[in-house]
Amino acid sequence: MKKIRNFLLGLDLMLACILAGTAAEKGMGLLVRGRVDGMKNQPVMQINRTFDKVLDESTQDLAKKKVALTFDDGPNAIYTEGLLAGLKERGVQATFFLLGKAVEISPRLVEQMHKDGHLIGNHSYEHVNLSSLSDEAAIAQVDKTNEAIHQVTGEYPEYIRPPYGCWKSNLDYETTMIEVLWNVDPLDWKTDNAAAVVERVINEVQENDIILLHDSSESSVNAAFEIIDKLTAQGYVFVTVDEILFD
Repeated sequence: MKKIRNFLLGLDLMLACILAGTAAEKGMGLLVRGRVDGMKNQPVMQINRTFDKVLDESTQDLAKKKVALTFDDGPNAIYTEGLLAGLKERGVQATFFLLGKAVEISPRLVEQMHKDGHLIGNHSYEHVNLSSLSDEAAIAQVDKTNEAIHQVTGEYPEYIRPPYGCWKSNLDYETTMIEVLWNVDPLDWKTDNAAAVVERVINEVQENDIILLHDSSESSVNAAFEIIDKLTAQGYVFVTVDEILFD
């Protein structure tokens, strides 16, 4: 089912990348909803079950709903530290897709991410549309970022989120990195209204979704905390993207 889901996501983003081209705005959101109905885990009710048993099983299913919170464009020298502190306080592990240039500016924050158990991925070196570059230039953006992350954590990232969701398919032969897209994009980079961002996520999110946020503003960080608190109350658990893709 995950292969089907990823295939559908890829089709949507291929069309979006054609429209984005070199004129894509920085931080442009690509809302992807390639969802397969069969992936929704809903309790199966049989006629001979009692009401109490059905209610109990429904509650158990609710408590197992997984969702992944991801942050692009960091680390941010101003806001990421507070985000990390809030995530630690809530016992939440997230996935960070980092810019190589920002890693070189704030290596201490990357070290803290790694220490706290967050998953660290590649988001290119300078936030460029990789599909608009030559193969050599695109590979350089990826490799330079991987090296920057390795210098801090001692590990090379396995996952990449290309800016704007635009990837060059032939690069799959040049790198073994796994492309990670998203399902829920509240466009937090467009507004300083944290409540609006929270509402968009809460209204759209479903089990096994990957939520796209940024750690580049106070409103986005505050929205992330409220999203965590509200979804936790609804029975969601927060995991890193590898658990969504492969579990």
